[in-house]
Amino acid sequence: MHAKRWLFLVHRWLGVIVCAFFAMWFVSGVVMMYVGYPKLTEAERLQHLPRLDASAPLLGPGQALDAAGIAGPLQALRLAMASGGRVVYLATPVREPAPGQRRAPPGSGTIVIDATTGTVLREVDQARVLASARAYAGEGVPLDYRGTIDEDAFTHSRGLDAHRPLHVVELADAGATRLYVSGKTGEVVRDAPRAERLWNYAGAWIHWLYPLRGGGLDRYWADIVNWLSIIGIAVTLTGTVVGVMRWRFGRTYKSGSHSPYQGFMMRWHHITGLLFALITLTWIFSGLMSMNPWRVFDSGAPALRIEAMNGGALTVSAQDASPATLLASTSGDVRELRWVRAAGQTLVLASTANGRPQVRDAISAQPYQFDPDALRTAVARLLPDAVQRIDILTAYDSHYYTREPHTMTGGTDKPLPIWRVVFGDAHATWVHVDPQTGAVLGHTDSARRLSRWLFAMLHSWDWLPLLDHRPLWDVLLVVTSLGGAALSLTGVVIGWRRVGRKLRTSMRKAPVPERSAAPNRKPA
Repeated sequence: MHAKRWLFLVHRWLGVIVCAFFAMWFVSGVVMMYVGYPKLTEAERLQHLPRLDASAPLLGPGQALDAAGIAGPLQALRLAMASGGRVVYLATPVREPAPGQRRAPPGSGTIVIDATTGTVLREVDQARVLASARAYAGEGVPLDYRGTIDEDAFTHSRGLDAHRPLHVVELADAGATRLYVSGKTGEVVRDAPRAERLWNYAGAWIHWLYPLRGGGLDRYWADIVNWLSIIGIAVTLTGTVVGVMRWRFGRTYKSGSHSPYQGFMMRWHHITGLLFALITLTWIFSGLMSMNPWRVFDSGAPALRIEAMNGGALTVSAQDASPATLLASTSGDVRELRWVRAAGQTLVLASTANGRPQVRDAISAQPYQFDPDALRTAVARLLPDAVQRIDILTAYDSHYYTREPHTMTGGTDKPLPIWRVVFGDAHATWVHVDPQTGAVLGHTDSARRLSRWLFAMLHSWDWLPLLDHRPLWDVLLVVTSLGGAALSLTGVVIGWRRVGRKLRTSMRKAPVPERSAAPNRKPA
């Protein structure tokens, strides 16, 4: 068959398959610009935690761990009124996986300890769940306990794996908020107002093909998304070639048009295809890149040696300051105390409902500030390779920037100023470090930076000159999305009509079976 004929056939019949997905992706993408998949951001979590009372008779961290029988180093230790409406320590011991065993999700194995008695709180029952929800919602908000789930349309997140099963509580507040409470710790781990849930059915839930998650197709979800994207790329490329071939740039057809198609749908499919083919191709390709298909962006770079940087894992002792002493040394309504190990120091981060955490020495409870030279020495231990330079970022750039909390990459703390530690390793690793807390905020290498350009830049247009000049960003994305939707919807109509004609033709050509002779019967 002639190559030109193959182009037409490939575009026509693959287009019948994926044009509906194209239209859905464009429309749902516009929704996602303003309503994201439900999440509980760190800022939201802290705002809904009750304040810690410095006069409350709370055990020190060492006393609480001893009472609970917890010895050895910790991954994390927090103090907050976060479970069952009472002040608790949430301790996560260090547990290395056995050889050949997968590492547990972050937060797995967290032990909840009553901060006044040292009792380990194990069972997360309905009463405890409702107490957590009441502390989150405030007094006077009616609660409706809806039982437990493992996963639903709004909890397809790996970050929740350590908390399943999840308890569901409906609030009778202004937003008709649904809370998801951890079945392991009793904390509120996700909130989803009704408007957010409803918009998500037209946004992230359908955009990410989440109807395929949680059932028999769950294990094939990533492959389905990848192959639909690849088919979409093939449809767009063949359609672009066909569209250019059929368009007369220097002269017109007998109809006076540059397009040979007379029907409304075919003509506008041709025109919108030429206008929006590039943006369609860009978005489908970048959507494929978001999946990290077949792990093409996994560079094999070694993990950062966080424990080496910090001078060991987190431990607490009887000499550590009590919560009362720590709270007395801070200002504002502190909602959480978090013990951390950073650059050879054991510190406590006191977080309020707003702003940066206040840093205190774990023993003296005095404000702590890192010595820049000591911090440089510590971060150099993250990798065996030499540090080429340390850039001090006082403004966001293309690789360290913030997005709105509802977006996929938004909702995390991106403080300024920060250090960018550039290593001279084979993977060109960059590590972002907060000089106030000594925390590693994230790291990237050459493969991840390539992924950032091929996904975030091409898919969400995460380009600072646009992000800093809204609504220009909004106008450009909405207009191009509507153009892509018009291209896709005309393709859906054309495909539907063609399939219908084929079916009707097949039915007319089908042989009619002969009727078998039946004996004459007299009516009764």
